[in-house]
Amino acid sequence: MHSRFRSDRGLTARMSVTLFLLGLLYVGFVAALVVLLKSWVLVVLVAAALLWAQYWFSDRIALYAMRGRVVEREEHPELHAVVDRLCALADMPKPVVAVSEMDMPNAFATGRDPGHAVVCVTRGLMRRLEPAELEGVLAHELSHVAHKDVAVITVASFLGVLAGLIVRFAFYSQLFGGRRDQNTAVVFAAVLGVSAAVYAISFLLIRALSRYRELAADRAAALLTGRPSALASALTKVTGDIARIPTKDLRTAQAFNAFWFSPAIGAGLSRLFSTHPTLEQRLDQLGRISGELGEASAPGKAG
Repeated sequence: MHSRFRSDRGLTARMSVTLFLLGLLYVGFVAALVVLLKSWVLVVLVAAALLWAQYWFSDRIALYAMRGRVVEREEHPELHAVVDRLCALADMPKPVVAVSEMDMPNAFATGRDPGHAVVCVTRGLMRRLEPAELEGVLAHELSHVAHKDVAVITVASFLGVLAGLIVRFAFYSQLFGGRRDQNTAVVFAAVLGVSAAVYAISFLLIRALSRYRELAADRAAALLTGRPSALASALTKVTGDIARIPTKDLRTAQAFNAFWFSPAIGAGLSRLFSTHPTLEQRLDQLGRISGELGEASAPGKAG
């Protein structure tokens, strides 16, 4: 089923190129591990099992980590009503609706495809936003689902997860494994080096894709709702309030930054390492859309 969210050729092209490059990297990574570990069966089985688990259970993993739970219409009728309205407007299947107990104001979408998607909002977000602002955030998340970039990011991030696990395994094996002969030490050093390089490359590729997909989701949400100023207002509120959230909550959410509406931590020293574009970039784009639509209130001034 095709939703009424406008197709984004730029997003599709970037997702295709990123997955192609990550696929080449993945093949090279597995080949290197086979050569180094001399057991292609073990390497392929472990890699396939991890990929399958991450793809099929990504929604459950994310909800568990973010203290989220599925809520029925009777418990949150207003939240369901907004999702129902947006899904009808976009002509797309309704995802499962969940609420996280975290006070951090944020939202995320996850799931392997539009038919098995989950949209989750935190209590902190619902408490802080006006209805129009919440609608804009939910439209942003539904755009991720409709464009299937939830599944793309889940699969794309797998290689980095695998490489990171191998780096940790190699490190702790050397640290706590006792005495080893020289050949074994060389193999472990080689595995560690290859895994670290693969992790670094996949890290940069995924973040470049993630930044573009956030701009694409903002644009799609603004055009669907016709109120870019409400989304801009939500962005401004969320970004400002996250800075006041206890550090413990931010550390919990940091691993899922690529899935959040707004990053749980700031962009840091370099935009190259950020999963999201800057607030200024996002507001500038919404401002241009507001002008195109002839919206009365300027982005960032609503609410």
